[in-house]
Amino acid sequence: MRISTVIDLKPSLGEGPVWDVKTKLLWWIDSIDGRIYRHDQDGAGLQVWDVEEKIGSMALFADGASLLLAQQSGLYRYDHQTDTRALIADPEPGSPTNRLNDGKVDPRGRFVFGSMDTLEETPSGRLYRLDTDLSIHVIDEGIICSNGPCFSPDGSTLYFADTWTGDIWAYDYDLETGEVANRRVFAKVDTSDGGAVDGMTVDAAGFLWQAHVYGGKLHRYDPEGTLERTIEMPVLKITCPTFGGTDLDRLFVTTMGRPPLPRFPTDGPDRGALFAIDGLGIQGQAIPRFGSPAPASANKPTKES
Repeated sequence: MRISTVIDLKPSLGEGPVWDVKTKLLWWIDSIDGRIYRHDQDGAGLQVWDVEEKIGSMALFADGASLLLAQQSGLYRYDHQTDTRALIADPEPGSPTNRLNDGKVDPRGRFVFGSMDTLEETPSGRLYRLDTDLSIHVIDEGIICSNGPCFSPDGSTLYFADTWTGDIWAYDYDLETGEVANRRVFAKVDTSDGGAVDGMTVDAAGFLWQAHVYGGKLHRYDPEGTLERTIEMPVLKITCPTFGGTDLDRLFVTTMGRPPLPRFPTDGPDRGALFAIDGLGIQGQAIPRFGSPAPASANKPTKES
């Protein structure tokens, strides 16, 4: 196993990596500064788009020509070629202290995303589902900081975490309807080191990978919720893992350049770097585009429009 730096752009809050299996490109965001990055698996061909508003997460639309952005003021369709965005909906117009946060496309092309209290203190957040007809549905609530939605390989289980509970939850997920049921604790995370649950992904074998933010570790849990391994990372503030690369066997990990609140710890000189872990001998799952089912095989100022 080898951990290396892919690119070091010093984002305030690197987050939301999405590997596009069709173009073989990695997309990720600076959540705080409202910036989108794209490059190949080695960091070459870098392109940057500045949307000047906080971004919680993103997905690619099925046409590949635009992005779905979960932003401070709502969900947007963003055309990165013309630098224009169109509002899809604001699911929380009466919650000025909330913002949209982490999200992931399910195996049928829907977008599951959550909201959070910006001070990370009040359980005012919700978990939502955006269907392909652009209708929005609440699937859970009472959440402080939504993080890590991801799916088992067969799509029957949704994993999700409220960062400061220390619990990773599992829900039964109906792939036909997108409805959830039977929320239970999948794993209890040891937060005694000051770390907390951040972004997550599930590999092709059904093992869940969790970024232990402020603790500098990646945890891998088996499908029963037992901790199978821990990988020590070069920095404390790791935020989200995702598998990518030509064979989906390279694990990319985003990190935080500066903490969003003063009570969070500082970090070393590599803070904010995008890392890759090679040599794991493990493959990930292909992340589908919004509005399109998953592949059968795993193997400047913005202008409103």
